[in-house]
Amino acid sequence: MKKLLQIAIILTFCGLTTTLTSCRSVKNAVGTRDKTRQSIVILFETDVHCAISDYAKIAGLRDGVADTAWVALVSCGDFLQGGTPGAISRGQYITDIMRSMHYDAVTLGNHEFDYGVPRMRELLDGLNAPVVCCNYTDMQGRNIYAPYTIRNYGGRKVAFVGVLTPYTELKAEWYAFHDAKGQSVYTLHEKTYADMVQQAVDKARSEGADYVVLLSHTGEDFASDPSNHLTSNHIISVTHGIDAVLDGHSHNAVDTLIRNSQGRLVHLANTGAYFTNIGKLWIGAEGQMDITLIPARQVTQVSTAVDAEIQKVKRQTKEQTGRVVMHSDYPLVVIDPNGGSLTRRQQTNAGNLTTDAMRWLMKADIGMITGGSLRQDMKQDDITYDDIINMLPFDNYVIKIQATGAQILEVLRQNTASLPAEDGDFPQVSGLRYNISIADHTITNAEVMQVDGSRISDVEVLQTDGTYAPLLPTATYTVASTDYATINGGFRGLFIGCTVLQTANTLCRDAVVKYVKDTLGGNIGQQYAIIW
Repeated sequence: MKKLLQIAIILTFCGLTTTLTSCRSVKNAVGTRDKTRQSIVILFETDVHCAISDYAKIAGLRDGVADTAWVALVSCGDFLQGGTPGAISRGQYITDIMRSMHYDAVTLGNHEFDYGVPRMRELLDGLNAPVVCCNYTDMQGRNIYAPYTIRNYGGRKVAFVGVLTPYTELKAEWYAFHDAKGQSVYTLHEKTYADMVQQAVDKARSEGADYVVLLSHTGEDFASDPSNHLTSNHIISVTHGIDAVLDGHSHNAVDTLIRNSQGRLVHLANTGAYFTNIGKLWIGAEGQMDITLIPARQVTQVSTAVDAEIQKVKRQTKEQTGRVVMHSDYPLVVIDPNGGSLTRRQQTNAGNLTTDAMRWLMKADIGMITGGSLRQDMKQDDITYDDIINMLPFDNYVIKIQATGAQILEVLRQNTASLPAEDGDFPQVSGLRYNISIADHTITNAEVMQVDGSRISDVEVLQTDGTYAPLLPTATYTVASTDYATINGGFRGLFIGCTVLQTANTLCRDAVVKYVKDTLGGNIGQQYAIIW
């Protein structure tokens, strides 16, 4: 297996300071109180995905820094969904916690749309914080949220501009941008979104902004696809007037500099996901800037007020999901040792269990789910309903469709073509096996290598007698999957239009619980021992 690229984060401490300030910050903090108040510290997070415990830490840092500098708190999106507290409350518990923190600005992530636009707007209205996104409009071009907000810190104005990746509309949450007839209702302006960022920056500058910080949820995977224009790298390269881009979506920890359209270096930072790090953007008295990524595990400061709200949510969550529903003799793996998503690159035993359960429930020929639907490992131990939700947090319902062999083959081809890069649409499968050929070497879909999507071969379907037979392009098959993967745009929309044979009205995670109880006697055993 090809080793994953690792991003080394070097964090330098200048003595034991309670606010974990960088060396440059400490140096500029020496002097009178008036001088220290001239510094601005912007704490930021992204892709928290319901990892709620560390909200108290970033709030604690904010409270500590407030004694020596002007301080702001911002979010770069993907907070409403991705774990049990969001799933069981449809985002309400997360909103409750964030409201207690008094954010200075928040931008949208693609997973804010998971519950649909009406629910998203209801939840965000309850944040008691400015929500900014310059490229999210209706089809008449009217902004749903303000493109930016300007905040005043000690006489200096900081503009926070928001932008969301157009992939949200094109792929990830396609259903939230269309009505029941498939007509577009909202758009993220794929072709012109960078121009809209520039327009927002220019307007903020014209209104007196001293600094412009872009809160971006686009991702910075520039190296893996230099032609991709839907990245924060691209935004920086074609714009000017932005001082720093605080990014999200890719789940990578990043701290780098990118040249803008005028050749000026612009800070680009991403904290990674699930509070791996807390980001700190420091703006000195003379406009100097520095970014530090602080590992959350090293932070000891805690806001007691925010922690009280977190503990309340944890009690509510445990009451609803703390019951034991099964046992597993083996860990079910979603995440690789380096923090990446294994289910976005290869078949795993977690994917096997999930797709086996869906195929069993729907009595289908094949089971398929997008790798990005699985989010966390499941332990080797007694398994609570909370553990199941954390592995399968999204409200995806099991559905059975009819598809041709040619359609299934195209799903395999297109959604494995980006290997070894992660792809949220990588297919986890049941009742199906295939090979990916590289030159004179053939590997199974369990392995990770650079491939061309056209090199999928030897696709076979499980028969009732336990043998496998070739997938026939002209034949029709029943596929058990989720409403997201079949009718709402998953798998790159390749199943949209297929005949829906049955809707189970059962969430994917509940299908797993029922499958283990009814067919495995409540215990996940040897058949799921191999990660694959």
